[in-house]
Amino acid sequence: MSFKPKRSLGQNFLYDQKIINLIIKVGNINSQDTVLEVGPGTGNLTKKILEQAPKNIILVEKDTMLSDHLNKKFGDRIKVFNQDMMKFSYKNYYGKKLVIFGNLPYNISTQILVKWIKIKELDKFCKKFVLMFQKEVADRIVAQTNSKKYGRLSILSNWKMKVEKITDIDPNSFKPMPKVKSTLLVFSPKKKFFELNDPKNLEFVTNIFFSQRRKMIKKPLKFLFKNFEEMAKKLCLDLNLRPQNLDNATYYKICKIYESLIK
Repeated sequence: MSFKPKRSLGQNFLYDQKIINLIIKVGNINSQDTVLEVGPGTGNLTKKILEQAPKNIILVEKDTMLSDHLNKKFGDRIKVFNQDMMKFSYKNYYGKKLVIFGNLPYNISTQILVKWIKIKELDKFCKKFVLMFQKEVADRIVAQTNSKKYGRLSILSNWKMKVEKITDIDPNSFKPMPKVKSTLLVFSPKKKFFELNDPKNLEFVTNIFFSQRRKMIKKPLKFLFKNFEEMAKKLCLDLNLRPQNLDNATYYKICKIYESLIK
């Protein structure tokens, strides 16, 4: 059965068997794993996941026709939720140490990622995320300090996870072909990370800095702290630096200080 991809859902189905095999390899599934695949589409990757014989496999597919197709194709070997992945509740899977796979729709990929980052005890929820992004987004996720693409997404992603770039993927690996390249990333939740009260505060702080990324850091510090010069000395910061010059750890420290003032 052939399906006409829906542009409204950002559907681009992965067909390249070499890439599918690579995804399976880096996923490293074992018989004790519970696998969650978001946006499985026609089930090309799902088929290969099943060949690894995981303990359970859960699919989240918003498209009703595709959801029905997956149920007919794989039967009781899978559990399909015909839901929007942004509204899907993960509460029944806390503590399961999932292996999560996803060819994420470009239009909501960062929203989905941030939703996962906000999950408490992330290392107990998920063992590994194997995710595909638009290359431009992936470049921002893996960007290093002092680079033009370094910013909020890199700081948030690397806060609670180790991120590894696996490979770039050409548009001809998909049907229909997207207009841009994709990138495969693997995220491994950290057991130890900088403790913050609320991820929303880190989002807020980084937004203040990177909404005017070409400005010197004096302005956002002044916005966040009345005694901004004292804060700069405490953190050994040169007020003439730009936001991209501060490393991840510095933003976590700034956020921690900010949180102590808004209790």
